[in-house]
Amino acid sequence: MKDVLIISNYWHFRCEKSSSRYLTIANMLANEDVDVEVITSSFYHTQKKHRSKGDIKDEIYKFTLIDEPGYDKNISLKRIYSHGVFAKKVIDYLKKRKKPDVIYLFVPPVDLAYSVMKFAKKNNVKFVIDILDLWPEAYKMAFSLPVISDIIFYPMMKKANAVYKNADEIVAVSQTYVDRALQCNKKVKNGHSVFIGTDLAFFDKFKTVPDEKNDEEFKIAYIGMLGKSYDIECVIRAMKIIKDKHYDKIRFVVMGDGFTKPYLEKLAKELDVNVVFTGRLPYEEMVCKLTSCNATVNPIISKAKPSLINKHADYFSSGLPFLNTQKCKELENLITEYNAGFNCENEDENDLADKIITLYQNPDLAKKMGKNSRKLAEDMFDRNKTYYEIIDVIKGE
Repeated sequence: MKDVLIISNYWHFRCEKSSSRYLTIANMLANEDVDVEVITSSFYHTQKKHRSKGDIKDEIYKFTLIDEPGYDKNISLKRIYSHGVFAKKVIDYLKKRKKPDVIYLFVPPVDLAYSVMKFAKKNNVKFVIDILDLWPEAYKMAFSLPVISDIIFYPMMKKANAVYKNADEIVAVSQTYVDRALQCNKKVKNGHSVFIGTDLAFFDKFKTVPDEKNDEEFKIAYIGMLGKSYDIECVIRAMKIIKDKHYDKIRFVVMGDGFTKPYLEKLAKELDVNVVFTGRLPYEEMVCKLTSCNATVNPIISKAKPSLINKHADYFSSGLPFLNTQKCKELENLITEYNAGFNCENEDENDLADKIITLYQNPDLAKKMGKNSRKLAEDMFDRNKTYYEIIDVIKGE
């Protein structure tokens, strides 16, 4: 039986989050002829709190929790230090453990990836990476200081390039990220782009049926973090334009939390626009509320570096037209190819307002785009179909 070790700082156990890339891969492997162990942190990144083994129940794979100090903010020196502690302790554990056949490592963080890469190379262990985000590119966006940022983050960039170069197989959440890694790696001919996606059957258990929708309002949905990368302000200002044009039945529903929430709530109040902030919702409740809406919006600032992310799968799965301001060719091409919504001008509230009004005034167009959006989810975002490519990579098939 093949011995597979999965390593990640950011694991979600079933009791913490009912749907995640991590959990799906581990469960699918455990249901194959594979011996699976997950190594993750005692610190739960999402809620910024520590967990203990006794908190975790009903998993079908073995897991080991490694202690790390933790941190309060996502972008901070304290987070980098905490990751360094975790990386060192992971290597200490690997040295004591029986050598696995395969290490499947989620990247970032970079320090952990670099340490594990060196261990795998030294011990002749198959090393497979799954790229969820690009570091230090994401950090450089937050600390945008010409020349200085390049100098500060040069050590992290050097380590990231070494990880990409030495991977035996490359998996990533988008072709954009695969291509970035392949720039450094000359031995992997083709990486594997497998979108984060969602468990479509699980998603559908909680969706709102059409008869339960409130047709009195046209609701635009946003789900996810309220942070610097997400241009919620642009949507709120678009709502002001919509209001000034006397469209009173259009509402913006914001499902999520983050440090910009107080500012956004204040702005919405000052502009006196129809915006509702629900806070962070359990996944089941989020799906129900999302699918009761009429369209989704994906507003991301021009400097941000994400490609295909978690919310995209839920947006497409909802069967609603997709309003996109993100400058990502891969995502833009999918929306255009499937006619699943509109690609809008980045950071342009006037263009976004026009697109929202177009959907509001043309229900048949909105319905058609929504059906196409769902078709895209079924074709390319259903984990129960797409993740077998990852399982085959891990198993060497």
